[in-house]
Parts: sequence; C-alpha cells; structure tokens
Amino acid sequence: IVRSWKGLASSDQGASVALGNFDGVHRGHQHVIALAAKAAGATRAPLGVVTFEPHPRRIFQPDAPSFRLMKPEQQARALADLGVDVLYVLPFDAEMANLTDQAFAQAVLQQGLGVRHVSVGFDISFGKGRTGSPESMSDYGQAMGFGVSVAPPIGGDAEKYSSTAVRHALREGRPQDAALVLGRPFAIEGVVTHGRKLGRTIGFPTANVALEDYVAPRFGVYATRTRLPDGREIPGVANIGVNPTVGEVEPRLEVWLFDFDEDLYDQVLETDLVAFLRPEAKFDGLDPMIAQINRDALQARALLTPDF
Repeated sequence: IVRSWKGLASSDQGASVALGNFDGVHRGHQHVIALAAKAAGATRAPLGVVTFEPHPRRIFQPDAPSFRLMKPEQQARALADLGVDVLYVLPFDAEMANLTDQAFAQAVLQQGLGVRHVSVGFDISFGKGRTGSPESMSDYGQAMGFGVSVAPPIGGDAEKYSSTAVRHALREGRPQDAALVLGRPFAIEGVVTHGRKLGRTIGFPTANVALEDYVAPRFGVYATRTRLPDGREIPGVANIGVNPTVGEVEPRLEVWLFDFDEDLYDQVLETDLVAFLRPEAKFDGLDPMIAQINRDALQARALLTPDF
C-alpha cells in the first residue's frame, strides 16, 4: 500500500492501474480492474489500483448520510484477492481537490506514479470541478505516453452494477440484491465493544459492533455469517438499529452467534448480511421480545444451516 504520489521510489512506479474510488469493489469495479490486469500482462507491469482517502464525497458533501460500503482494510483484502500488486491510497486533500483534470493526469499519474496504463469506468469524472472524462483521459494518455482503456457498463445497464445500487438495496433491506452486485455479501467489520450486557441475561449474548461510517442498512433483523479473527465462520442472527425496546442506542450491529460461547470483546469481527428477516420493532416488554428472537433464530438457522 502506497499512500503518496510524490517522491516515490522507482519500484513503486510504472504500474498498470485502475483509477476510481472502488467503494465495495463490486462487479463493475472488477471489470475496470480486469482491463488494467490485461494491460499489466501485456506490458509486464505490476497491477495497481489508485483510490483516495478520505472519499471525495466526504469532503464535498460533509453532511451527507454515511455511505461507505467497505472499510479500507476490507477494500485492500478484496483487491489483493483480485491479484492487485500495489494499492495507491492517495490523500484527497486541498491540493488534490484543486488539480485540474490535466494537472491530475500529468502531475499525479504521469510524473508521480509513472503509470504505464490507466483503466477507468465509463462514468468516471476527475479533476477540479469533475471536468475530466474517459475521453479526456484517453487524450491525456496519448499525449503523455500511457495507455488508456475504458470499461463500458456491464450488460449495457449503467445502474445495475454501481455502488449507488448497492446502497439503495441495503437501505431498502435487500441484502441479496446487494450481494448480486458486489459478488459477495455486504459485510460490516468492527471491534466488539461492551454494551449493557442485557442479551446475556436473557439468553442471547450478542457481539456489538458500531456502524461508524458504513451505509446504514434498513434497521431490522438479519440472518448472518460472522468471521472470527482465527478464520472460523459462525452463523447467527443480528439486529441492526437502535434497540427501541430497552432504550435507544447509537445505531449498531448486535449479532448473536449460534452455539458459541467465547469472549470476543476487543476482537475484530466481519459479519455478512445474508438475508433480511423483519424490520426492527419495539415490544411491550421483554417476554414478547424474547419470543420473537427465538422465532428469528429458527428462521435464520433454517436459511443458514438447511440441515438444522
């Protein structure tokens, strides 16, 4: 992982890169990266991905609702799984934001990263005022000595494979549709924090993980699979929301891992949202809530472990 575009060693330059934010590393993103990989093979160059941190939307729309589909660590793992050799996480600061599209191509791509090839999506915009386009990138590449390839929309549908489509699906409680675009389930990763420990007292000990900057999925109950730091994957059922029955909290994931009784505090878990079971509800006391949780657990087990 390279976190600058200035003063790089020659060993960190000369890659064939895919350029974009790649939030989610969904199937559309994978097509852009595949074009960069094809050029990398043809030119015997390393395969790279150029992205930005913080996400430009966070700078230009600071009051927008949380929208991230991945933490940086998840993104890096997904890109490594695609064979990416080097991930350029460039600081999106005032200097970067004020580069014209031509200055970005020249100062960052040509001179800073010394790219051999750049692949972009059909809808990319770059440079101050988002004036850069796939066509202008092709022109700059021709003038500056690097190749350019442009990925068309997959299947001719611009909206089908997009981060926006994933966010819409999650906000509407359609995790299976989000997974179709991503090529994998949407997953929330975070450190297990101490809660009020009410779940343990009523027979449902949960691991609590803050949503932080993730897009907020529809509040409700989900069938889940959770990966532990040691690689084990445990089925479970989770509530995402504010827990209205016992006193509202900050939005968070509370996941009950089936047939599991180990201390997970301060460990990093990654939980896949497999299926939406029902909206979050406020119950008239603990007894009806416990009865519903038992029904949720049976439904989740049937989905996740068909032989149960």
